[in-house]
Amino acid sequence: MTLSTYLLYVAAVALLIVTPGPTMLMCMTNSINHGPRRAMTSVSGAVTAVLCVMVLSAMGLGALLATSETAFMVAKVAGAAYLIWLGIKTFRSDAVLPVNGEATAAPRRSFYLQGLLVGASNPKAVLFFAAFFPQFLNPAEAIAPQFAILALTFMAFEFAVLTLCALGVARLMPLLRSSGPVRWINRICGGLFTLMGGLLLLTRRSA
Repeated sequence: MTLSTYLLYVAAVALLIVTPGPTMLMCMTNSINHGPRRAMTSVSGAVTAVLCVMVLSAMGLGALLATSETAFMVAKVAGAAYLIWLGIKTFRSDAVLPVNGEATAAPRRSFYLQGLLVGASNPKAVLFFAAFFPQFLNPAEAIAPQFAILALTFMAFEFAVLTLCALGVARLMPLLRSSGPVRWINRICGGLFTLMGGLLLLTRRSA
């Protein structure tokens, strides 16, 4: 892999990650409702999901989803159902403002699992990595080191952007001392999660 190829990959990854999506929305809503520490736990789960998706793509799951309509449909419906459920849950959640940085006693592992599931909820992500990575790999060189570099770069960008979102939103909390604004944010974000789940149901394998 040449330096110019790697820089092209970095530019493509940066553009992809800064585009708003379910994981970014999840991190911001968790930061508002449960505090930055719980939000960072969900960030860790989302980054883990990215690694899992990349590894599964490399192991051939991407090819399976690309060739099997049934496998793609099952993964798509499961991912969409989770996003819609999360949207309804967020929409109906009460406004609980963080006190001293934290607003909930819920175990952090639940937020890690949420980040993991949201990050892995879109089967098209597997197809994306299956089609995206090979374009930046040099078949004449060892594949494993190249894959490691590309994967670590993507994960670093993902972690940095989601962290900025989670901590940046947390700094806005002094402006949200009343429950009214937080309640409306939950309504809007819940609607967006549900919309993303619905749009995922409409996606096609060949798209």
